[in-house]
Amino acid sequence: MSQLINRIRYYHYVSHVLEGQQTDPLCGVCKAFANTTARIQEGLAELECSQAAEIKALPADVLHLLNEARSKLAVIKLPKDAVGQKKARNCKMPEGVCFIKISKAILENI
Repeated sequence: MSQLINRIRYYHYVSHVLEGQQTDPLCGVCKAFANTTARIQEGLAELECSQAAEIKALPADVLHLLNEARSKLAVIKLPKDAVGQKKARNCKMPEGVCFIKISKAILENI
């Protein structure tokens, strides 16, 4: 149960990151943003489907996080014709640093 709660907390966290970064002049038009957002949306849908019975038994505060994450992810607009901003040499973050990819990598450790 604690792993499920942590995963829901993650989706809540990353939904806020993606919501904020969609207005960033580089992240918002980056292929990493588009691909990650699509994967996160799919991952949350899979979690809700595969863990439906367990989710029903969660405390109200955790269900609130889940609902908020779902709502935020549902309204994020994916950029059309997204371009990898590092490959295009527009992003000046250090090598290996990407706000979007770093946030996505957290899920691998839960």
